[in-house]
Amino acid sequence: MNTPSWNLSPAIPILRIFAEDKAREFYQDFLGFTLDWEHRFAPGMPLYRQVSRSGLVLHLSEHYGDATPGSTVFVPVDGIDAWQQELTAKNYGYAHPTVTAVPWGRQMEIAAPFGNRLRFCEVDED
Repeated sequence: MNTPSWNLSPAIPILRIFAEDKAREFYQDFLGFTLDWEHRFAPGMPLYRQVSRSGLVLHLSEHYGDATPGSTVFVPVDGIDAWQQELTAKNYGYAHPTVTAVPWGRQMEIAAPFGNRLRFCEVDED
């Protein structure tokens, strides 16, 4: 079999945001993501930013048409109980993460302030 001359990389979800301060509070302060970079075409223009944590990369965009509020991102995770405890200890007033059993493993869904959902799941390996 021939090896292809191209390669697919992991997808980077683009999530719509509407307020830079709320995005920072949720993604960086609460979830613990690191700001990698941000871009504006000019002062006062919409923000486009990349955040990451532990191998997960997200793009956050204020640009009209760059994503649809209400999207869900499925994120495989190891150690979901420790992740839930870390988040709960922050006493963030707008999210109270709970781990629930689902047929494929254990998952914790967290709603972002802009209508998106992050679905963290520790998948059963059976």
